[in-house]
Amino acid sequence: MNHPYVILPEEQAPAGVEHCEKCELSKQRTRVIWGEGNPQASLMLILDNPGAREDRQGNPFLCGTRETLQRGLREAGIDTNEVYVSYLLKCRPVRAYNKPEARAACSSHLHLQLLTKRPLVLFGFGNVVAEAVFPGMESASVKELRGGWQEFQGIPIGFTYHPLAVRRRPNLQRFFVEDLQALKEKWKKIQQGTY
Repeated sequence: MNHPYVILPEEQAPAGVEHCEKCELSKQRTRVIWGEGNPQASLMLILDNPGAREDRQGNPFLCGTRETLQRGLREAGIDTNEVYVSYLLKCRPVRAYNKPEARAACSSHLHLQLLTKRPLVLFGFGNVVAEAVFPGMESASVKELRGGWQEFQGIPIGFTYHPLAVRRRPNLQRFFVEDLQALKEKWKKIQQGTY
């Protein structure tokens, strides 16, 4: 495969959510982006918010976050067809906003996804996701959490660096891939019932 990166298909937001107005992002978004990838996947990846999907001319566009994520998945041996990518925020921010308020308003959407999709394993990217998932944890950071497993709503969850951090600091690429390989192993064990 010459070009391993693909624009994952976007999943339509459920009825009643596509016009969500729970926070100020509703005034700046183009649309609600519920998630992308395989909606039936048992492996759910969680990023902080959606990135650009189209360039200024409206042509399909693969942002740096998605490209770096897909490169890491490929190096770890995880097929992009086997993952579903979700977000803390379901709208792409285009200017400054009240982050805690938006995350709190949007948290019910992620909880709904977990209830309806029932993934076997979750994997979070970056400190923002770690802090949102474990708001009461004093050291909810990738540095503290990577390499281990926690539980979120009864589902195992691991963490690694945000793809943009890896893009800016290439020395993190090796750790990023190692974390994704550990994810693959955990996922396999859960599928086989040997965890």
